[in-house]
Amino acid sequence: MPPEHAPSHTPVRSPRGHGRRQLAGLRAIVTGASSGVGRATALELHRRGVHVLATARRAERLTALSESADAGGPPLLHEAGDITGDGFRRRLVAAAVERLGGVDLVVAAAGSGAIGSFRDGSPETLARILDVDLIAPIELSRLCLPELLRGRDPCIAFVGSILAYHPLPLHADYCAAKSGLRAYAGAIRLELADDGVDVLLASLGPTVSEFWDSLLAGSRPSWSRGTPLPSERAAALIVRALEERRAELLPDWRARGFAWAARFAPGLIDAVTSRGLRRDRDSGHASSGKPPS
Repeated sequence: MPPEHAPSHTPVRSPRGHGRRQLAGLRAIVTGASSGVGRATALELHRRGVHVLATARRAERLTALSESADAGGPPLLHEAGDITGDGFRRRLVAAAVERLGGVDLVVAAAGSGAIGSFRDGSPETLARILDVDLIAPIELSRLCLPELLRGRDPCIAFVGSILAYHPLPLHADYCAAKSGLRAYAGAIRLELADDGVDVLLASLGPTVSEFWDSLLAGSRPSWSRGTPLPSERAAALIVRALEERRAELLPDWRARGFAWAARFAPGLIDAVTSRGLRRDRDSGHASSGKPPS
């Protein structure tokens, strides 16, 4: 029996780096697709003719996502579950093979975070953030690799953070995870180059999402409130970067400015954030980093 809603063509590898990536007809897994950048990216890829299997924990959100997809395109399929579980990751890849016929693109957009001081942190919070932001994308990409190697013009896209360029206080767990993801992306990009598998790292700054509403601990500090980039705009830039075979994406002037300062003026970032820390501490608004009650 042919795979459910699979593209009718037999995937053939395009030469790596040969012109723009043609997205129509490719098959993608998108994580974190119930909200924010993950949801917007799933919809943008689907709009470009990509056969999408979207995943997140909230099944009702995924159903709504599928129902909101353009009627003229291929069905936008979904599979609900916790991406941090090895068993679910294996079922997800198997579902992509069964329902799409394989995997050409992996977009790892699921994310989690916490705010608070190191002294008030907990091993449980650290472990959860590392599971969602670092281990899950690594292990999903590893499980998808055999299918990607058989796929058409394959690419792994990780949604990272500008905080991988320079850490901020009270964000230690999140910074550690995103820094690890940046290092991982850079390492496997070189390893997989000769196999024709591209690796994109999208390092986002403040973006419209539910991130701050679903922190595992703490609350957003007053000095960490940059003007957010709309999630739809972030998704459009990620998809364009996939088309252009980009290795890294800094989506707007704020992200590029932070990356520039991280390289050439890290002391300036530290000075600004130190003033913000002292101001919050003096006003009694410092985040404790304890889980919300």
